[in-house]
Amino acid sequence: MKPLVTDALWQRIAPLLPPPPPRRFRFPGRKPLDSRKILTGILFVLKAGIAWDDLPAELGCGCGKTCRHYLRLWHRAGVWQELHAVLLAELNGADRIDWRRALIDASIAKAPEGGEDTGPNPTDRGTSGIKHHVMTDAEGVPLAATVTAANVDEVTQVLPALTAMPPVGGKPGPKLRKRQNGCKGTGATTPSRCGRSCAGWGSSRCWPHGIPSMAAGWGCSAGSCSWLHSFGRLRRRLDRLTEIHEAFLRLACALICLWFLGP
Repeated sequence: MKPLVTDALWQRIAPLLPPPPPRRFRFPGRKPLDSRKILTGILFVLKAGIAWDDLPAELGCGCGKTCRHYLRLWHRAGVWQELHAVLLAELNGADRIDWRRALIDASIAKAPEGGEDTGPNPTDRGTSGIKHHVMTDAEGVPLAATVTAANVDEVTQVLPALTAMPPVGGKPGPKLRKRQNGCKGTGATTPSRCGRSCAGWGSSRCWPHGIPSMAAGWGCSAGSCSWLHSFGRLRRRLDRLTEIHEAFLRLACALICLWFLGP
């Protein structure tokens, strides 16, 4: 059976993990779990969509509380954001990112436990939910993703999605150009509202061609929303803390980028 943490993923993430704290000379306690096993538990929960307490003990990755602790710890250390940036740089170096066009769309997920940044889902009788705002290139490579309550207007999240994208390395970008004619809108929003959201945003921040033309297609940006929702914990939020869900979302974006790189 193929391992959840492949060698390709581990080679990229291992240098980014913070070192474990030094053990005491006297009464050192139990040895910490292997980080690769902990990551296996995190990926199992992300993909299966189960609760932390339901993590199978036979995986050998510790209890769910331990995996949740490290997911949060590594998120605060910026590991998932750095992993996403590393993979985007590899894609950029291989000319696998189409910088001529960006797509932004959103999808709604259930949040039956409620918690931070949740709100009434306007498409599901006002039940508690969240919204994923995803920006991709024309081929569906996820460049950035943010989380809001389900009742947040999508057009207000265009600028946060742009600024959430990590700086992409890999190769020097072309000379900066003036931004193209605003945006084509997201969902049912109008180009003028979307253009006002982008007004004043510095084109030299992280987009090598300046602010691109934007559009949103039905079913999300070239399939990225459906790819994200193939992970069970992104279809149904069970954590009340937003940072836990954001950690899952950024890790899922990195995994999709790894799919594009191939074996």
